[in-house]
Amino acid sequence: MTERTFVMVKPDATARGLSGEILARFERRGFNIVGLKKTVMTRAAAEEHYAEHRDKPFFAELVEFITSGPVVMLCVEGEGAIGASRTMMGATNPQDAAPGTIRGDYALDLGQNVIHGSDSPDSAARELGIHFAASELIG
Repeated sequence: MTERTFVMVKPDATARGLSGEILARFERRGFNIVGLKKTVMTRAAAEEHYAEHRDKPFFAELVEFITSGPVVMLCVEGEGAIGASRTMMGATNPQDAAPGTIRGDYALDLGQNVIHGSDSPDSAARELGIHFAASELIG
């Protein structure tokens, strides 16, 4: 089934010049990039994006990190895009991420793990709605 999902290259990866390499992995896999922008996320958008973590002790640190520098936001479209993207990213904790995955190859620690991807159709729709207007998506 063709799906759309939200993917974000986090500030640690953009600072290290990894955005192009990460984007290329999605294109080489055969996905269409139907939305793309580089921006510094506002605090309000970050708090909305991570709302499910609001009551957790790491929430403030998470918001601080994600707003600390530019991110690259993608809307990725293709067959099984949500699950395949998550597999490509690897385990959230880079120490558990397999070589060949994005986190396995590039992430340094759990707090700065280079990439975010939606984990379900509902979160993909919610996150795409936060970060992209319908007019910003091509196709």
